[in-house]
Amino acid sequence: MKNTVPLVFFLTVCLGVSAVGGWITQTSVNDWYQTLAKPPMNPPDWVFAPMWITLYVMMAVAGWRVWLRSANNIRRMAMVAFAVQLMLNLIWSFIFFGAQSPGFAAIEIVLLWISILITLLMFWRIDGFAGWLMSPYIVWVSFAIYLNISIVLLN
Repeated sequence: MKNTVPLVFFLTVCLGVSAVGGWITQTSVNDWYQTLAKPPMNPPDWVFAPMWITLYVMMAVAGWRVWLRSANNIRRMAMVAFAVQLMLNLIWSFIFFGAQSPGFAAIEIVLLWISILITLLMFWRIDGFAGWLMSPYIVWVSFAIYLNISIVLLN
């Protein structure tokens, strides 16, 4: 039970961020976003929700593993990095979909990528599997950078 409570906390936080991001996305995904020219490798819209939910669950498990396998200042630094990347992830949705500003979102997503890399490396040092769990996330955000910048250039 001692280990279950932190897992539930991490899942709640990560899936909560996912839900808020999804809500923001819904404000313009069916109208404004559909009017944008998109790059050739843009996936169909239905791919994004299951992909993000999977990534958020993997992030939650990674955060939980690091929480269990670290303590004191090391844990604090890793959790700050984790919180920063989650916050930047959510802010991107506000900028891109809420404010309908792909240009500013392109700048912000690069900051998000850097924060994910920092988190991944910190997690990896504490627990290799936690770092591995963060790896698909940075790959997906790398692809998202391509999509975001392509949308800026095409529109």
